[in-house]
Amino acid sequence: MGVWFNKDDYVIDLKRVTVCFLIVYMAVLVGTDQDFYSLLGVSKTSSSREIRQAFKKLALKLHPDKNPNNANAHSDFLKINRAYEVLKDEDLRKKYDKYGEKGLSDNQGGGQYESWNYYRYDFGIYDDDPEIITLDRREFDAAVNSGELWFVNFYSPGCSHCHDLAPTWREFAKEVDGLLRIGAVNCGDDRMLCRMKGVNSYPSLFIFRSGMAAVKYHGDRSKESLVSFAMQHVRSTVTELWTGNFVNSIQTAFAAGIGWLITFCSKGGGKKILYDILAFAKESVNSHVTTLGPQNFPANDKEPWLVDFFAPWCPPCRALLPELRKASKHLYGQLKFGTLDCTVHEGLCNMYNIQAYPTTVVFNQSNIHEYEGHHSAEQILEFIEDLMNPSVISLTPTTFNELVTQRKHDEVWMVDFYSPWCHPCQVLMPEWKRMARTLTGLINVGSIDCQQYHSFCAQENVRRYPEIRFFPQKSDKAYQYHSYNGWNRDAYSLRIWGLGFLPQASIDLTPQTFNEKVLQGKSHWVIDFYAPWCGPCQNFAPEFELLARMIKGKVKAGKVDCQAYAQICQKAGIRAYPTVKFYPYERAQRNTWGEQIDTRDAKEIATLIYEKLKNLQNHEKRNKDEL
Repeated sequence: MGVWFNKDDYVIDLKRVTVCFLIVYMAVLVGTDQDFYSLLGVSKTSSSREIRQAFKKLALKLHPDKNPNNANAHSDFLKINRAYEVLKDEDLRKKYDKYGEKGLSDNQGGGQYESWNYYRYDFGIYDDDPEIITLDRREFDAAVNSGELWFVNFYSPGCSHCHDLAPTWREFAKEVDGLLRIGAVNCGDDRMLCRMKGVNSYPSLFIFRSGMAAVKYHGDRSKESLVSFAMQHVRSTVTELWTGNFVNSIQTAFAAGIGWLITFCSKGGGKKILYDILAFAKESVNSHVTTLGPQNFPANDKEPWLVDFFAPWCPPCRALLPELRKASKHLYGQLKFGTLDCTVHEGLCNMYNIQAYPTTVVFNQSNIHEYEGHHSAEQILEFIEDLMNPSVISLTPTTFNELVTQRKHDEVWMVDFYSPWCHPCQVLMPEWKRMARTLTGLINVGSIDCQQYHSFCAQENVRRYPEIRFFPQKSDKAYQYHSYNGWNRDAYSLRIWGLGFLPQASIDLTPQTFNEKVLQGKSHWVIDFYAPWCGPCQNFAPEFELLARMIKGKVKAGKVDCQAYAQICQKAGIRAYPTVKFYPYERAQRNTWGEQIDTRDAKEIATLIYEKLKNLQNHEKRNKDEL
């Protein structure tokens, strides 16, 4: 059998027939002719929570541990497990809705499952709590950027402390219901999301609000302490409304995107006025999104349009609509937004081969681009931005030779060798573009179509798709590159991998240099306290190097090895790795303890540091004025 580079890769090999036979055989083992929705007893309109609840009920009933005398128990459980693995994943669910099981030939999961005890005690521990919303990776960004206040519990199913907290978290959620949103993220299912949010211990509790850096909760885990902490972040004002200010006050708030909770003290015409205002709010919010039909569909419009083909009964469609409205406000005047109800205009949707909902398409005269990213305003804006200003350079053999092979001495490149028919390549592309946007000015990012330039890719010894290569700064060595062999091909993992090849921008500190430069020096410092054996530290190291480059010239970045210099870390109060601390230089007195920073995102750390420096400058200016 040929060599497998990755479970999702397409391997170009003389023995490919054997590989194809293996894939077909696996499909026979796990596949089923029965509809996945019917297998789980759910409808096509079911939410993620409803699908999890249905699967758990079946898992507890059909698990082989509970049916030792049933020879078919294993194969029966594999069928419902496969159905769940597909329907819980928004991308796979959409493909299944479009093409059925034949659309899943490149993804043959569902062959492994947990013990009965896991499904009984650890699976979906908050699914029966209406006040707590379990968020997956696709839902998370849309939720925390919605403008609402969120308090999120990042947990792991096997963590005893997480189970100890669960009853308190439920009581807490009921206590604050209506004041803020309470969420939960299963880090066993969404490891990448948790890693991206800097979660390295369980449970980890964070407050999120759009436009605000996440705030980690460090207090004791009693309901009273959780309520006290949460209420510090709840903002509310009480306004007495009367005939003279009712309409103006509410319209002003709606224009600013602020809602109202109104208590009517007496019966009368107040509610009718409220309904009129709500109608106005709905109309104003929808002002940049046009309801389309055959008469106004922009098939030949010279201006670019984003059209959302939807069905009213579809939960993801309902979740997408407010995100489209947000995106439309940002792109007003640049791109028109429209929605088309496929239950009303079935013929028009069939004309564009719409087979799953929602399907979002950008029409730019003769060019049509289907959006396949996350259902959030942020991701939609990224998609449009990339159409207008591509972050990835499309390379040809000629431009590859000019830009990559003959690159300048200090230039570096990351290149994706792909083929359009390759499903893993299609999955990679939005992540590749997202990664490229975060590396602007640091690493050049390109891609080359190996179907179009087959001979060139063969000449470059490309034997699989996608093939990701990093071309470092030029040296005296022969033609050199590094191939990516990692398991995860998301923007975060690829970005960390690429940054790892850049020259170190931070400074390694010893006890002597830490004391002289950080504690007694006259510069601002941000320090990464780490241990060489620590996995999260290794993951964070490239991100810290990116931070060092971002703040260069304003703040110095240093690293302290807590295994080699344990005494420094002990004096600095370091209890976990990695720990990031900011040591600002203050003329009046030196902050020798440092200020801990909880986030692990370079951009967020830089923003926090600049805010602290601004506050420090204002404080020093006030002191100077007083003197």
